[in-house]
Amino acid sequence: MEWNGLIVFLGTGDLKENAGFYEGILGLKLYKDQGVCRIYEVPGGGCLGFCTHLGVTQKDRAPIITILTDDVDLCYERLLDAGCEIAEAPRENAKFKIYHFFAKDPDGYTVEIQKFL
Repeated sequence: MEWNGLIVFLGTGDLKENAGFYEGILGLKLYKDQGVCRIYEVPGGGCLGFCTHLGVTQKDRAPIITILTDDVDLCYERLLDAGCEIAEAPRENAKFKIYHFFAKDPDGYTVEIQKFL
């Protein structure tokens, strides 16, 4: 069996507001607009899909949407300038050997911006 890709679908309450975050602020490319679902291509592989017919499901920080980048600080500044909810400034996590920070998307999902050290 050969796999052709991956899409993780999550619920959203507002596709327009969601697009403003994932397309407008994070700069992800729209892969497919299905009307009630918008699917975004994630550079490096895979896709994220957000659908209005799925419930927004979260508890505490789960699930975590982690997006990898070499420029964590630039992304932090972009999200900060856009008024996004950010728990704390980027920091190194010695246990996992990463540099990262956490933000919230419009639906309250935890978005981690990270690079491996």
